Amino acid sequence: MTGAATPRRRLGPILGGSAGNLVEWYDWYAYAALTAYLAPHYFPDTAAKDLNAWAVFAVGFFMRPIGGWLMGVYGDRYGRKAGLTLSVTLMCLGSLLIALTPGYAAIGPAATAVLVLARLIQGLSLGGEYGASATYLSEMAGKERRGFFSSFQYVTLISGQLIALLALILLQAVMPAAELKAWGWRIPFAIGGLLAVIVFWLRRRLPETESFARRETGERSGLLALCLRHPREAAVVMLLTAGGTLAFYAYTIYPLAFLKKTAGFSDAASAQVNAAALFVFMCLQPLAGALSDRIGRKPLMVGFGVLGVLFSYPIFVALEGVKTGVGAFLLMVAALAIVTGYTSINAVVKAELFPAHIRTLGVALPYALANAIFGGTAPYVALWFKDEGWERGFYWYVTAMIGISLITYLAMRDTRKHSRILED
Repeated sequence: MTGAATPRRRLGPILGGSAGNLVEWYDWYAYAALTAYLAPHYFPDTAAKDLNAWAVFAVGFFMRPIGGWLMGVYGDRYGRKAGLTLSVTLMCLGSLLIALTPGYAAIGPAATAVLVLARLIQGLSLGGEYGASATYLSEMAGKERRGFFSSFQYVTLISGQLIALLALILLQAVMPAAELKAWGWRIPFAIGGLLAVIVFWLRRRLPETESFARRETGERSGLLALCLRHPREAAVVMLLTAGGTLAFYAYTIYPLAFLKKTAGFSDAASAQVNAAALFVFMCLQPLAGALSDRIGRKPLMVGFGVLGVLFSYPIFVALEGVKTGVGAFLLMVAALAIVTGYTSINAVVKAELFPAHIRTLGVALPYALANAIFGGTAPYVALWFKDEGWERGFYWYVTAMIGISLITYLAMRDTRKHSRILED
């Protein structure tokens, strides 16, 4: 892939990388979509089964920094394509473990242990996937459309989440409720494992990026190099991610439980509202990415920060008392439109901060740390606040973390004008 590559020549690898990203995120989010169904099979304590299941969801996130570190170094040393191929192999293994492992009634605590192991493997995979795919898409895109093309990372990320929800909605429509609760919930995990095999083949055929081929070979990627030579950039990635990733999970994952437990929606209605809102959210990503190519990355991130601080609390309060699906949908779309200022461009912003020889690690590890601390714990923290009798404490928590990220957005340079990718 030469520097003179036309947009059409770039489009094939970008679509190929994006398709693999979609399957990875589908596999990851299938757990969130089906938590209410798998929880009784793996946790014998019926009073705390939902909380325990979301705790396992959070545990997977704490493997993501390890995956970001190990696979980030791997991708910087052996190629973006090699990192993408390894990550989808691990994701396949995790999905098949969940699909095939018997429940607690059959094998006792071993069932819970295998579920945790599967999520740890998936967390390791996704820790590497984010950095590798963000770097690959950002490097493969041309200068003038880098924001637009890199936004497809979140298009496919959201698509994976949306397809997981649609799989649940379809199963709810065609299967008797008893069968879905007994074994039907395993079907999406089995499909995800098989799709990952296809993606493995697809990713082996992707071309390598020009930035990787031209990287400074005398420089080595590694944790020590990141901490000593790029501490400011790593800190910026963590701080700009903290509020954005918390808002993303608060607005997309937690509403599945929130609409049911707080607003009184059924499982099916909650899933349908979430799916409709996610579809609109997905469509907004390339529009915002293209806008960033015209006006810069910084205005979009500052817009998210300001609007998130002002409206997160009111939107959640309004969702408490919403009575109709249309009302819930409109409130969710409002929240997701706000967070689009972060999601649509966060991949390219992080990639533009680092030189090629350490870019995958620089994007992956700080992002994964912020995700583990703030993103993966979001549903668990929200349910903890609810169990303690102060559900609105979670709304203030989301608002405060967006405020911290806003300070970072205001202080940092616009990476569109100061991109390290241009130096490649």
